[in-house]
Amino acid sequence: MLTSASVHDSQVAIPLMTMTSKRVVHLYELMDSAYDADDIHAHCRSLDHVPIIAPHTRRASKKAARLSQVFPVAMTPQLTWAEQDRYKERTMSERVNARLKDEFGANHIRVRGAAKVMAHLMFGVLALTVDQWLRLCPAG
Repeated sequence: MLTSASVHDSQVAIPLMTMTSKRVVHLYELMDSAYDADDIHAHCRSLDHVPIIAPHTRRASKKAARLSQVFPVAMTPQLTWAEQDRYKERTMSERVNARLKDEFGANHIRVRGAAKVMAHLMFGVLALTVDQWLRLCPAG
């Protein structure tokens, strides 16, 4: 899904989860703390997925505020050891995203129009895939 730079990832999380669940059977939704919202947790569960979302510090704030006395916020439980182990799988996709940005041109896109941007990104993904494939091949 291609969005403008001004759209935060969490705003398209629910449509992406819905689209992905129609294409792939999976059990978990691994997300960082930016996605720690009740609506996202609820939508994950409605799709029969287990949400493994890092707790955001705003939920675990210890500051006493007048507003929190009026509207108490339930503390978010920390991830269990099994969820922490599964959460580590995110690093693989984060490395791919970092390489795509740093080495294959996704950080500075200088074309206009959704079709051109998507083509630019997909050429980067193709080049990254070939690079990873060549790394797996023995030298010789």
